[in-house]
Amino acid sequence: MNTAVTTPRQKPAGPGTVPAHGSSQDDVVAVPLRHPWRWVGAALLALGAAALAASLWTNPNIDHGTIGTYVFHPRILGGVGLTIVLTVVSMVVSTVFGVFLAVMRLSTNPVMNAFAWFYVWVFRGTPLLIQVVFWGYLGLLYSQISLGIPFTEFTVFSVDTNTLVPAFTAGLLAMTLNQAAYSAEIIRGGMLSVDAGQHEAASSLGMSPAFTLFRVVLPQAMRVIIPPMGNETISMLKNTSLLSVIAVLELYTVATQISSQNLRQVELLIVVSCWYLFLTSALSVPQYYLERHYGRGNARQQAPTPLARIRAVLGKQRSPGTATSPGSAPKASKGQPS
Repeated sequence: MNTAVTTPRQKPAGPGTVPAHGSSQDDVVAVPLRHPWRWVGAALLALGAAALAASLWTNPNIDHGTIGTYVFHPRILGGVGLTIVLTVVSMVVSTVFGVFLAVMRLSTNPVMNAFAWFYVWVFRGTPLLIQVVFWGYLGLLYSQISLGIPFTEFTVFSVDTNTLVPAFTAGLLAMTLNQAAYSAEIIRGGMLSVDAGQHEAASSLGMSPAFTLFRVVLPQAMRVIIPPMGNETISMLKNTSLLSVIAVLELYTVATQISSQNLRQVELLIVVSCWYLFLTSALSVPQYYLERHYGRGNARQQAPTPLARIRAVLGKQRSPGTATSPGSAPKASKGQPS
């Protein structure tokens, strides 16, 4: 709280005046500053939010029964499950691939460095929707996928492209390969944030480069990597809706199919939005605790966890300060004379 510091004028003490306990004529009084317009702004925002919620709730064009019917509908829950699977698998695989790309970007080998740079350039420079469509219609480019000796007719095996790469696999490939480019740059930035002396110290102790990377560099870089990777995970969850263009039955695709049957597009969009809000909120919880875990030892004080805040509030309510009776002396603390 901002405070204004004022020093009140003290009356001179008389010859028989005894100063109050713990006070002196040089005490500084801190007067808190008032911010009435902050509360006015907060009240206006709350009023606007309440008016918007009331208008949506009382809108006759919204069928609330349809929303309640489809929130936990089996088809919607199936789409939610597939959305979670796509998000988790894509993020895990792309993060592992991104570590290797980041190492290649920092490598002194010009071939590896150029390959990693070209990969990041291509997948970050083209829209994700185009990449999804490309992998979804890969069969138009290659009707058969074969394995054999290049530039010869010898073939080990050949399989139909649409059989090997169905819609789900195509969507997973598009999301994973695209995210790997972004993960690589995030991880590379985290690795560059680690002091070069850490590498030198690890080398002087005889640690191998791989051991130094996974046991020295990456653990220290996680404090920088976790926040943007958490944002990328949430973006990945929402970007799964783009897979509707290749008919992957994730959450948005299922809701679109249902709305095309009952003509309740707005209601199904509200259902989908509620599920996305719930899933993104759930993903924010592990990110919060991971940031606290890898932020230990940082000079900046860590924010308390939500559970710690609840315990602190409950503790203040259950254990109010005990009042001392007039004339009673305060108890001496440990290590101080009474």
